[in-house]
Formats: sequence, structure tokens, C-alpha cells
Amino acid sequence: MSDYKIILKDEKSTVVSHYTPILKTETKYQSEAELESKFIKDLQELGYEYLQIHNEDDLIANLRAQLEILNDYKFSDSEWEQFFREVFANKNENETTKTEKIQKDFIQILKRDDGSTKNIKLIEKTEIYKNKLQVINQYETDKGRFTNRYDVSILVNGIPLIHCELKRRGVAIKEAFNQIQRYKRDSFWAGCGLYEFIQIFIITNGTHTKYYSNTTRKNALLNPTQKDGKKSRSFEFTSFWADGDNKIIPDLEDFTQTFFARHTILAILTRYCVFTESKDLMIMRPYQIAASERILNKIEKSINYKTLGSIEAGGFIWHTTGSGKTLTSFKTAQLASRLESVEKVIFVVDRKDLDYQTMKEYDKFEKGSANATKNTNELKSNLENSKNKIVVTTIQKLSQFIKKYKNHEIYAKHCVLIFDECHRSQFGQMHKDIISNFKKYNIFGFTGTPIFALNSLDNTKNLSIKNLKTTEQTFGEKLHTYTILNAIEDGNVLPFNVEFVNTIKSKNEIKDEQVKNIDIQKALSDERRISLIVRYILENYERKTKGFFNSILAVSSIEMAKKYYMEFKKQLDLVDENKRLKVATIFSYGANEECDEMGNFGDENSDSAENLDMSSREFLELAIADYNKFFSSNFDSSAEKFGLYYKDLSLKVKERKIDILIVVNMFLTGFDAPELNTLWVDKNLKYHGLIQAFSRTNRILNGVKTYGQICCFRDLSDDTDKAVALFSDKEAKGVVLLRGFDDYYFGYKDENGKEITGYVDLIDELKNKFPLGNEIISDDDKKAFVKLFGAILKCKNILEAFDEFIGKEILSEREFQDYTSIYIDLKNEFKSIENDEKKDITEDIIFEIDLIENISQLYNVDYILKLIEKYFGTNCEDKEIRAKIDSAINASEKLRSKKDLIEAFIASINANSDISEESFAEFMRSEKEKELNLAIQEENLNPNLTKKYMGDFFEKGEITDLGTWLNDIMEQKISIFDDIFVIKSKIFEKLQKIFDRFKDYA
Repeated sequence: MSDYKIILKDEKSTVVSHYTPILKTETKYQSEAELESKFIKDLQELGYEYLQIHNEDDLIANLRAQLEILNDYKFSDSEWEQFFREVFANKNENETTKTEKIQKDFIQILKRDDGSTKNIKLIEKTEIYKNKLQVINQYETDKGRFTNRYDVSILVNGIPLIHCELKRRGVAIKEAFNQIQRYKRDSFWAGCGLYEFIQIFIITNGTHTKYYSNTTRKNALLNPTQKDGKKSRSFEFTSFWADGDNKIIPDLEDFTQTFFARHTILAILTRYCVFTESKDLMIMRPYQIAASERILNKIEKSINYKTLGSIEAGGFIWHTTGSGKTLTSFKTAQLASRLESVEKVIFVVDRKDLDYQTMKEYDKFEKGSANATKNTNELKSNLENSKNKIVVTTIQKLSQFIKKYKNHEIYAKHCVLIFDECHRSQFGQMHKDIISNFKKYNIFGFTGTPIFALNSLDNTKNLSIKNLKTTEQTFGEKLHTYTILNAIEDGNVLPFNVEFVNTIKSKNEIKDEQVKNIDIQKALSDERRISLIVRYILENYERKTKGFFNSILAVSSIEMAKKYYMEFKKQLDLVDENKRLKVATIFSYGANEECDEMGNFGDENSDSAENLDMSSREFLELAIADYNKFFSSNFDSSAEKFGLYYKDLSLKVKERKIDILIVVNMFLTGFDAPELNTLWVDKNLKYHGLIQAFSRTNRILNGVKTYGQICCFRDLSDDTDKAVALFSDKEAKGVVLLRGFDDYYFGYKDENGKEITGYVDLIDELKNKFPLGNEIISDDDKKAFVKLFGAILKCKNILEAFDEFIGKEILSEREFQDYTSIYIDLKNEFKSIENDEKKDITEDIIFEIDLIENISQLYNVDYILKLIEKYFGTNCEDKEIRAKIDSAINASEKLRSKKDLIEAFIASINANSDISEESFAEFMRSEKEKELNLAIQEENLNPNLTKKYMGDFFEKGEITDLGTWLNDIMEQKISIFDDIFVIKSKIFEKLQKIFDRFKDYA
């Protein structure tokens, strides 16, 4: 160990507080092999043992040896054979079940030869330095679909838990990501399947290095327009590593010295991974780990220095909205509850809806990890139960508990109180009651928008406690910061595109003095103005939401919500019923007119609608009745059912089953829906209220969602600039807010003076270099076209948010279809050759997959059917329409897989045929039955069971290879020489293809 180069060592900190990059002196070209060699050398200097293991037999032999050392036990050959077959090489298990073994079931039972049993640890999670770290490279397997050779793998106790895919400098890092996806598809499962135990993937081109969990690509949507609430997980969910100051550490050498330091990597694997109830592996990001550890360190320090029960024992975490505060707080609460002196962790939220949402999230992380409180009595019971280490409650219930039980024993126990969204109601009398009754406490707050002196409640009537003005004065020192600027630069949240649609002239613009005296508020609520805004929203909804996101409309008062809702109903009545947007609304007692001058929304109580005035209550009943018709539900505004309505509405918005939700204050804080991308604003917003509201739109989802769309019908430009400056940096406007239309259309220079080509020049280059009708022959030209058209797709995706772009697309619809078709042709061509001797030509090719899939929304079946109807209306003589049909099909990945079916449908049409979505759907269901019967016959499957399972998958909207259903449907006899996994994979692939072709026609 004395020879190992220790760059930094801090047993308490997983994330180094401040990292200074290693001075790089190399100037010559570095090949991928040289990059790999240097990486392995650096790992060796950190204490990793390098092994010359390149095949499965050696990998298994080393695994046995390392588990024997870790468990201080020598397997007999028969014991090892049985243990290995059941634990590691079980053909009925997959990546998910193997991940669960590492994260939760890491102690497995060995049946010994003498009939007794023994616990065998796969990984040591308490004394983490007992785990052995080894590194191998160029491991080769020929047992999958193709022969593959992997770059660098990290073994922990002989198990491959981390895999690193390297590309030479200059090659896009995304290609390393795509390479891993190919390995997961083609060979990680092959042989004994040990590579399905990998927990963390590292991708690098030397210059940039990122990490992500093994479920980042799980359930990625082939069709992002599918409204089933599932997230499209892709390259956007990979993360940079960073130091405690949020300075990213991208270079591989620097990344290695920090991320792969023994304490850090072992702490990540054993403490900072969360395997959720939905079987997803979440790896905490560096700022989340840093925040959690600083709270834990503060607790320990307060015990040692005897500061419990004072502000010195607390602090707050400033992590911007959308950065994952719930996960950070969950892990912090979990780890704090395990500290010997801590008797109870109380997680406090300020509204019942957040109570419900937090518990739901906590249950996703770990079922039953925390206890909810329906009322004060249940809170008392949970606080008294020693088994309930973590309790989630509202500040109102906790305050009531304190008033009711003045001398309860909990006050004398060591309690850690964690407040969520501490920018809100923790500044009043309830906060004073809590800190004056609890004696041995630590108090911590999480917020995305702290209260500073500038936006504090000083000089307002809301301040009831002397000297409690800011978050720091209330909770203690700031322990960690991660601003919206940090999050956008890291790619963890999106910037905003803020547009201002002028609906009324300001008084300064009006020259007539008499007109200036008009009541502005009256003008803002004028029904003619509201009608124009609703028309604008409906006309621009598809473009702003890109056809498969949804939106919130925030208005200034309940009266305005009523007016907007009725106007939407009026205008939507003129639209075909099957194409009407679904509009809903919710509000409750306390919805104030505006966000106050300090940015507060007011205390809108979502628990009840009981105190609404008669008019508002009757209107809410009407809106809920409409909702019940939409979804066959039975809610109302009563005390028993209003909360249920709120929860169901929240779920429907997250599942994109509501297109526009009209709110006053509700849903503008604490609501997390990645599928929501647009906020329509007709109310005044300031400071933290503005940032909170805007941040409903900026959760990452996929490559199509590149910004949060904000459409303001009031002039909030000055308020936006002030809020961005306060909560990020005075110079951050160019990062947090998208640039103007002209910059993207004509080009601009970025902050570093680099010329960024605009849309006009990109299209000009496309037409000059690759005119339609000319075949692209050379590999270099093909790569150049892919790169250029990909840049156009990304630029166009941004420009479509701007009203100014309408009519300035330059390319005609037909030209765009044809270029898209070429792009998809090349994608399929490269895919077909990526595993042969020409693989090197694809290594730096990046296709904008999400953006291609987005085109499927534009060229959908309805669009094609209209063209077909138009074509037959000309007696099939208009060849231009026929060509347009072909171009549209070829330009859509979704429709391409159905091209033969569409052609067959066209061929089946006669003079009496009904050309409609219904007739096409009936045709597709018939073809689905034929193809499924053929697959059953070819693969010798059980007809009844196969149709039953496939019917279930079509109904759910997704197909999976998990479970035993593939075994159930197989009727052929399997030889001992057959690889059951390969056979099952072939069957699943065939059924999945049928599912993908017909999933819209269950």
C-alpha cells in the first residue's frame, strides 16, 4: 500500500470540498489505447489490483477466490457450483434482479455439503475497506449475438460492478453511451451473465467523463408521444462528477483521482445508491452527497460540542428547484436515523399535498421507510413508537401536537427536524412553538429559493417573530449551495424560454390622458382579452408543447380562473370531440389575487374547499363534474373528496392526461412533473414565487425537451431579470434564459467568443452540400450529413418555440420530409454495419434519436389517412400526393415500421371503402392477429397463453421480458445443448416487434 499515490483522503467526505485539476503537460496525439493504458495505471496507483482476465473462465475463478477471502470461507467444488449457478448464473434472472442482490439482498444463503447453511456476503456495506477493488480490460465474449470486447471493468470482490467505455479524444462522448447500449442489447446477458451485475457505467473521451446507473436506459420510450406517464430515460440523465463547490471534474485523469478514490467509490456503491420500489437504481449526484454529508457532520459536531437545541446545531441546504431535493432529504433522513444518538427524524412539509407527495416519493425509494400522519393522534402514535425512526408530517399537525401535548416525552429526546421547502411558512408562530418546545434538536431546511434580505418579510405584517427575517437567521448557516445556474450548466434542469405576448398597453404607452385613467385590473379581466388569450393558447398549444408535453395556466384569482375555464369550454365546443384538449381547474380557500411584492403565493389551503364563497364553490363543483365525465370518477368539493380530487388530478397531470390545468396558486410550488413543459402566465410573479412557478416546466425528460416554455400575457421581464439575478448570478441571464430568436436563426458568438452557426446558414450549407436528388456516397459525406442535419434538428427544435419562426422555416414541408428520410436511412445503414469490419466509420456518428421520434408526432396516421383520402379523391391520378405519402412515411420512424401495412391498406381500398381512423384501426387489428398467429406457429408457442400475455401487454402499453411468462408460453423441447437464454431472446424479440408495430391498436 505504501506505493499507492494518495491524491486526497478524507474519511468523512465522499465528495472532495475543493479540487484543483492536475496540470496536464502532454501535447501529442493520444490514441484510445493510450488513454486506456493511462487510466488503468492511475487506478493501480489508487490501490486497484490489475488482472489479466479476458475470458469468462478466469473471471469466474477470480470471483470464487475473492468471495472466499471476503467471507473467510473456502467453498468446496460442489458448493461453489451450486452457489454460482443459483446466485450468479441463474437463467431466470436479469439485470434488475441482479441489481437487487447488490443493493438489498447482498447476503446470500449457501447450502453447505453437510446440510447446514452459511451467510455469504457479496459486498461489505459496513466495513467498506474490506471490499477488494480490481481492474480488468479488453474482456472478450463471443457468446452473445456478436463477439464483443469491453474496454475497462472494475471488479468489486470479483463481481463486475462498474464498466467504463472509452473513446479517443475528439470523439463524441455520446457514442460511448450508445456503445454500452449495444453491449446491453447484444452480450452483457450472454454466458453466465456476470456483466448484468454492473451498477454504474462510466463514459469518457478523455476530455469529458460522465457516470450513470444501469437503469438509465430502462423503459426508454420508442414512441415519446405515448401518453402513459413513463419517462424517456436517455443520455440527458448522465451526470458529471464535481467537487463540493459544484465545479465539474470532466477530464478522465481528474475524474479518476476523485470518483475512483477508494473511499468515494465504495461509499457511492454502499451508501449513496437507492434501489427504488419501481426497480430503478438511482445514484446520487455529487451535490446531493455533499449536502447529505454536511448535515450528518453537523449533527455529529453538535453532539460533540453540546450545541443541540440551538441554531448552531442546524443549517440549510440551498438546492435549486428540480435538482432532486426529495432524494437528498430521504437519504439524509435515512442516514441520520441510523446515528446512535438520534432517536427520531421528523420530516416536516408545509402543506398536506406535499405531505402526500413526499410520502409517495419516500415509498418509491423504500417502502415503509417513513411513516405518514393523517392527524395529530397518528402523529403522537408515530412519535411514541421507537420502531418508527422517520416520520413525515405537516407543520400544521406538528404545531397542533405541540399545543395539545405540552409535556410530551419526545421533546427531551434527540430529534432531527428536516423542513422541506423552508422558504415558505416556517417563519411564523408555528416555527417559534417548535423550537421553544423541543430541547435536544437539530433543525435543517431544504429550499430552492432561500429568503434573503432583499426578498424577506421584513416590514410586512407577516413577520411575527423578532429577528427571523431570512432563511439563515431562521435555520442557521448555509451548509451547501447548488443554484439554478449550477443545475443548468450540469444539465440537471433546463433553461427557460420566456416569451411575452402583449395583450394590453401599459399606461406609459398610452398618450391619451383620459384613457390612462382606465382601471388596469378591469382591463386585465375583460372577457374580450381572456377570449383572445384562450384563442392564442389553443392555436399555439401543439407548437409550444411539441405535441406530447402538457401545460399549466397560472391566473391571478379565482374569478379569473372561472372566466378562463368557461372560455375554454366555449371555444373547445367548436372543436371535434375526439380532438378537444382536456382542461381542468382547481383552487381552494385562500387563493389570493396576486403573488405579493416579496414573492409569496399566500397560504392557499389545498385540504378543503369548505370555506369558499357560494359562487366559487358551485363553480368548482361544475369543473369537478366535467372532470368526472372525462375520467369516469366520482369526486366533489366535499371535505372527504376534495383531497382525493387533488391527488387524482396531480396524477393525471403527471401522466399527461390533462392538457391544460388552470390554477391560481396550487401546483406552482413543490409539484414535479417532467412531462409538463409549458407555463402560461396571466398573473404577477416576483422573486422566489416567480422562480418556483417557472420551475414547474424545467425538469429534464429527453432530447426533445430542451427548455421550459414560459408564455407571459403580462410584462414580467423586469421581475424575471431580478429573480434570476437573486437566485443564481447577476451575469446568469444568458444561461438561465434562452437567447432571442435572431441568435438561433442567424447565429451568434457565445460567452467564449465562439461562433455558433444559425439556422439560416445551416440550411444554406445543407442545400449546397447535399442537394436533394444527389446520392450521398462516401463515408465522410455520410458522416458530414448526419452531423449537419442533426444540428438543424436541434436548432429547429428550439426555434419552434418562437412565434417569429412561423413562415420562416426555409425548407418546404416536402423537402424536410425528404431530408429526414435520408437521415433515417443512414441511421439504419449505420446500425446494420456497427458490428462488422466497417464499425470504425460509426464511432463518431451521433443521431438525434429523440428528435427523429418527435417527427412521428407531425407525420402520424391521421396525417397519412388525410393524404390517402385526398389521393383517392383524385382517382389516384395525383402522383404528387402519392409521393408525399411515401415521403411522410419515410420521414417517420414510427410509421416506417408500418410501411408495408399502410401499403396493404391502400391496396385494399375500393370505391366503397371507408377511409378513416376507425377503418384503419380495424385493418391493423386484423393484421395483428395474423402476425401473432404466424409467430405462434413458427416458434411453437402455446396459442392461448401467448395471446393472453400479449393482450395484457397491449392493454398496459408496454412489453417486458421480466417474469416467467416466456417460459410459460414455450412448448418446444429444449436440448441440454441449447442456450435457453438465446432461445427466449429470439422469441421475445419477435413478439416485441409485433407489439411495437401494433401497440396503438390493442
